[in-house]
Amino acid sequence: MSDDAAGMPCALIVMGVSGSGKSTIAARLAERLNWVYEDGDRFHPPGNVAKMSAGQPLTDEDRWPWLRAIANEIDRVCQAGGRVVIASSALKRAYRDLLIHGRDDVRIVFLSGTQPLIADRLAQRKDHFMPPGLLDSQFATLEPPDADENPITVSIDASVETIADDIVRQLRPHPTDRVPGRNRA
Repeated sequence: MSDDAAGMPCALIVMGVSGSGKSTIAARLAERLNWVYEDGDRFHPPGNVAKMSAGQPLTDEDRWPWLRAIANEIDRVCQAGGRVVIASSALKRAYRDLLIHGRDDVRIVFLSGTQPLIADRLAQRKDHFMPPGLLDSQFATLEPPDADENPITVSIDASVETIADDIVRQLRPHPTDRVPGRNRA
């Protein structure tokens, strides 16, 4: 896909609970679009990683510096004329508002799945700092994106390729799909 498509965002934030496939889908999407991929986990301060590794859920106070670091990276890439796909849980509206901070050139991609499906995936995952026991707190925190956030919502109950195809299809601008205040002419 070429970068000259009118209305294409400079950044996609692939969001969802732990185990929804954020890193896998975001990396595949970046490859497909020929954009840069960043895993939001790399922006966590060491204290957050230690806390999650110990099975303790993060508080909002823990998350703000992490979210600001991701927002700064989005700004840096977009201001340089680049394009980036970032995997980040972004579970609450307030978190997404901080990440996007009024930009109309950043889109949210919400990976939607049931708790049993994601719990099964987490049980099979090895060598990740987020233990499966924190899934309940992730779902308790999750505020799925509202329509006014102009999200791309996809079911994760499909193959990686099918999910990526669905996202790319929804990402392509269509003249009849304009959302006032979100898409540029």
